[in-house]
Amino acid sequence: MEYVKLGNSELQVSRICMGCMGFGDAKNGQHTWTLDEEHSREIIKHGLELGINFFDTAIAYQNGTSEQYLGRALKDFAKREDVVVATKFLPRTEEEIHTGITGQQHIERMLDKSLKNLGMDYVDLYIYHMWDYQTPIFDILDGLHRVVKAGKARYIGISNCFAWQLAKANALAEKEGFPQFVSVQGHYNLIFREEEREMVKLCKEDNIALTPYSALAGGRLSKHHGETSKRLQEDSYARLKYDTTAAQDSIIIDRVAELAKKHGVSMTEVSLAWLLTKVTSPVVGATKLYHVEGAVKAVALSLTAEEIAYLEEPYIPHSLVGVMAQNTAASANKPHVWSIGNQNI
Repeated sequence: MEYVKLGNSELQVSRICMGCMGFGDAKNGQHTWTLDEEHSREIIKHGLELGINFFDTAIAYQNGTSEQYLGRALKDFAKREDVVVATKFLPRTEEEIHTGITGQQHIERMLDKSLKNLGMDYVDLYIYHMWDYQTPIFDILDGLHRVVKAGKARYIGISNCFAWQLAKANALAEKEGFPQFVSVQGHYNLIFREEEREMVKLCKEDNIALTPYSALAGGRLSKHHGETSKRLQEDSYARLKYDTTAAQDSIIIDRVAELAKKHGVSMTEVSLAWLLTKVTSPVVGATKLYHVEGAVKAVALSLTAEEIAYLEEPYIPHSLVGVMAQNTAASANKPHVWSIGNQNI
């Protein structure tokens, strides 16, 4: 395993981040394909044994049971100071808005609940899961500043945003003396490269770490035609993101399979080796032990410039999907409230 500094933070993270959305009580969440606690612990332990020290979860994953499984496993298998734990908070609910709960109060409540789930005193990285168009960004940044100052979070990150939102938020944070976002977790993989339009350039310019999710496109970049899995069959959200572009994406997936055969490695290794040339640490989900092994092996695989170009050449622009498509609609319908000092702009 290799390790790298996470953007402008002092965190040293493994080049592979274990995504924990696949862990949690399937009866207590939105996904039917997640692992129970016993099998989740096996995956987490194996990741630690292979050198993974970076783990990503969220309070939204299976109603907090992902956080609970991860926290209990890390307590048993690792020293707290040896791992980097990231979790995420959701936007304010309509009920909170109507009852006058501020963005600052919301963040404190959400983090306290996550810390209870994790059984920890702090998280290393607290991530703004998706843009809240009904809460001023000043309130979000101020709330995050307060939890960092209280020692409940070491650094802050953001997910599912546009580059202009991240740039303006960090500029406001700098002006107000608040912590800035050190990482961004967006939708980015070999068959969905829209982050390259703006976000990748911004992050390179400002040394913001890229830790993309859906690194293997819900398993599509790790399987030959005809192969399937429980997640491929039951993950309706992933189908929403990828089914409409399956024909054009299949050309790239075939090239992944071709290069995997040439190198004598798995498709997972080729897909992630490509992504590792672009980002700091991709978030890779795992529900089988060999999933972890394939992800870790990708760190050692080097692709030539010609092979990288060969994988990239068939790509054509994709429409935004999932959360970012919702963001586009929300952006068109909501005013943007930016606060500098006591002024809203």
